[in-house]
Amino acid sequence: MLTAINPKLPMRDKATTKNYYLNNLNFKEIGNYDDYLIVGKDKIEIHFFMFKELDPKENYGGVYIRTDDIDKLYQSLLDGKTSIHPNGNLEIKPWGQKEFALLDPDNNLLTFGQSI
Repeated sequence: MLTAINPKLPMRDKATTKNYYLNNLNFKEIGNYDDYLIVGKDKIEIHFFMFKELDPKENYGGVYIRTDDIDKLYQSLLDGKTSIHPNGNLEIKPWGQKEFALLDPDNNLLTFGQSI
């Protein structure tokens, strides 16, 4: 019965969030409403809701995004000068995934992984 999951993450400023996902991560805008933004890439969507009072230092929002070509994705982000999380460089994890992570402008953690 279940067909997809679309995480909802907080954002403080829609223009900043939109700019980051469209220009740094090459997502496309799918929906843009008063206090709500939807972006997508390939087969995934991420939804954002306005939370102006969000303290990024206290935000623990995050998503795990699977990919089928993690090396290419990682290199494309490096080539585009997208900051990788200081503790999130590309590496093989003990749980059988090759992963890296980054933080968006609101400190939402985006972890990208591929089974090895």
